Amino acid sequence: MTALRCALPPSRRTRFFPSGRLALVAAVLCAALLLPNVSRAQSTPSPTKTLATAVTAPQSQTPAAPAAPKPSQTILLWPKGAPGAVGDTDLDKPALAVFLPASNPAHTGVVICPGGAYMHLTMQKEGTDVAAWFNARGVAAFVLTYRLAPRYSYPAPIDDGMRAVRYVRAHAADYGLDADHIGMMGFSAGGHLTATVSTHFDAGTPNAADPINSFSDRPDFSILCYPVISMRDVLTHAGSRHALLGDSADPKLIDFLSAELQVTNTTPPTFIYFTVNDELVPVQGSVEYFNALLRARVPVEMHLFQAGPHGTGLGTAYPAFPELREWPTLLENWMRFNGWMAPAATTP
Repeated sequence: MTALRCALPPSRRTRFFPSGRLALVAAVLCAALLLPNVSRAQSTPSPTKTLATAVTAPQSQTPAAPAAPKPSQTILLWPKGAPGAVGDTDLDKPALAVFLPASNPAHTGVVICPGGAYMHLTMQKEGTDVAAWFNARGVAAFVLTYRLAPRYSYPAPIDDGMRAVRYVRAHAADYGLDADHIGMMGFSAGGHLTATVSTHFDAGTPNAADPINSFSDRPDFSILCYPVISMRDVLTHAGSRHALLGDSADPKLIDFLSAELQVTNTTPPTFIYFTVNDELVPVQGSVEYFNALLRARVPVEMHLFQAGPHGTGLGTAYPAFPELREWPTLLENWMRFNGWMAPAATTP
């Protein structure tokens, strides 16, 4: 009767109910009066209740991401200190995490450059998860930790990418690789790093004091995933350009680091994946890069998906865009076609 007392004044309670039926009728009236309020409370919970529900929700409702695979080893690209290093912390030491498959029939290795606008690294989704994907298909993977803004700008990240390719090629035999089966893969800003190495490589310096510098840093193939291709206005990602070049870069340097302007017939064969309505990085930069590769007669395959956000990684964590899960299969087909991945097992 407490709720009923809240709903009706004493005069109304005694006026309308005969004494013998007071309890029964009061209970019915109480339920009728309170039901709309209960219904509203259930359909529009308070912010406090919503927060409490989210905090106490069982783990099974929002499964945690699988643990990142562990590398077999991590090596420093410059054990005695990277060129231009400003300190001696982990931030100053570019490194490669090595992930080796159980077998590698194609003797292929891929240097993977995670994205992050040259300011951070999306290390699992665009690094270790991708390495595990390659390992499952018999390809070695090397995830690059490169130097970042604000501590470092150009040329440090590019130097790190070039050094990574040289290192893997110099140690190809140690990892069971062919020296002409060394690829490079980049996501977002890591795609810019990959495209830059793919258009600014050299053959190495014979008899270099550092033996690794005697090897070429040209990738034998490149894989670009929603890459920042250009540093030019309209085509670039402003945050990546600011982190790499600052706000007052020389126009000649901007063009020099715009890969669509640097393609030659020696640029490596390229695979490109992008979503057309990417909200952060303009797809047009990749379209121009694709056209430049065509003009130079460089083998290229490009897959544009109509919709999907930036930063999809392997595409498996986006239920609203299930079609994006197909792009790794397209990459797999391309690599098998070119001999960088062993043919898929077939059943009779």
